[in-house]
Amino acid sequence: MKKISKIKVKPKALKGLKIFGIVFCIFLGLLLFYLKEMRQLTTIGYSKESSRKILFTLKKDFVLSKGENKTLDAAFSSKNYQEENLEHYARIKYVNHKDLIHNINTLIKKGYSDQDINIIITHGSNESVQEFAKRDKIKYLEEFFSVDYAKLDYYDRYVAYSDDTGEDEETTVLYVNMDLDQEDYVNPHIVSKFSYDMLVNKHNQLTDKFEPDHLVSIPEKYASEEGLKCNKEALDAFIRMSKKAEEEGLSIVINSAYRSYDDQVELSDLYLRDYGQSYVDKFVAKPGFSEHQTGLAFDIGSRSSNVFAASKEYQWMLEHSYEYGFVLRFTKPYEHITGFRSEPWHYRYVGIDLAKKLYDEDLTLEEYIAMEG
Repeated sequence: MKKISKIKVKPKALKGLKIFGIVFCIFLGLLLFYLKEMRQLTTIGYSKESSRKILFTLKKDFVLSKGENKTLDAAFSSKNYQEENLEHYARIKYVNHKDLIHNINTLIKKGYSDQDINIIITHGSNESVQEFAKRDKIKYLEEFFSVDYAKLDYYDRYVAYSDDTGEDEETTVLYVNMDLDQEDYVNPHIVSKFSYDMLVNKHNQLTDKFEPDHLVSIPEKYASEEGLKCNKEALDAFIRMSKKAEEEGLSIVINSAYRSYDDQVELSDLYLRDYGQSYVDKFVAKPGFSEHQTGLAFDIGSRSSNVFAASKEYQWMLEHSYEYGFVLRFTKPYEHITGFRSEPWHYRYVGIDLAKKLYDEDLTLEEYIAMEG
């Protein structure tokens, strides 16, 4: 039987192994320590990228004292991070802007306080904040931006409207947001996406190509003439409403519904020939500016009365239409807001939730959109 010979390790090699072991243990200890420190930061919401920078810049204690802070997280992961602005970052609200930290740095340099910066970035988009930061410092931001739904890029319009009319800040913001400081039909917002809360008026225009979603024919039972069309959800809601009215001995009917852009052109030309330009300007929406093109607007009548506003059906609609998602769009008290004369017959489908809100709070669709931003 052969004897197994022992491997002899030279003293120099043994010393090298010991040194390697010590270095490895130190490295492992540092790695574990680093991972523990990283875990402390990632656990409270900081990204790995931010956490690494926090550790390497020795700001861990500062960050932990602030706790979870999305603006700090964004700052440490940004190429625009500036250590001298660290305290500012911690006091500024986070908004999901692509250039948030760059914009904050610029506004700090302009001399804005942290409170001012919070006002600016929460009232504008990334692009509007960038543009706002280019202008000279404004002293009294709270004048208009104490109103939650004020828009940063409308600041000059707010100032001009307030100076011209003498209105208070909240009224100014509301009216400018509704474009009431602008001339009718001039530079309108283009509406291209169909939605049940879409706003179409003298400042919001549909293109000649726009057609509502789910356009269907209205059954003859519910219409005063053949060939009328509308959005299917709006039709289903009207049918439910009509059936409920029938249960109470009332009969409502759709006299007009969807009109295409070309239909509105023909209608405008007809009224122009018969009544003249002044009448058309006052009472007829220009093509692209009529709610009927949305497929969500109905001119509703009574089968028992030629004058809808004098009918029992009209009174019933005033009390119950919101329960089915409809609102009376053009009323006398709000002609200055909607831009259209009172039309007791013109109802618009917006969905039950929004219709109830508008009914309960006595709001026009214009006011709701203006306040929702």
